[in-house]
Amino acid sequence: MGKIEASNKKFRKELKSGTVALVLLGVLESEGRPMYGYEITRHLEEFTGEGPELKVGALYPVLRSLESSGILTSKVEPSVSGPPRKYYSLTEPGRQVYRDWKDTWAHTRDFVDRILKG
Repeated sequence: MGKIEASNKKFRKELKSGTVALVLLGVLESEGRPMYGYEITRHLEEFTGEGPELKVGALYPVLRSLESSGILTSKVEPSVSGPPRKYYSLTEPGRQVYRDWKDTWAHTRDFVDRILKG
């Protein structure tokens, strides 16, 4: 892999890691109900009409991190079709974090768009 390809890969990875948590919070907020990881991924697929930008396996470390930060809470419930499922939902402080991150995203997006448009 050349230097340019490596730089592109690094940029995409950093950009993606900075937006995944925001997107997950957005899904949970918009649905307004607890959801489990695979369900969140399916929701993203339906929303985009494409395969997931985020693999299911990559989702769980982000969910665990958000939970350990107090942004999410979880509850394990039995499933009739398989193993128990861990349902995640926003905490009240998590809802404020989501609003703050959403505002930060909007300001950052607008700033970058202004720069890139010249």
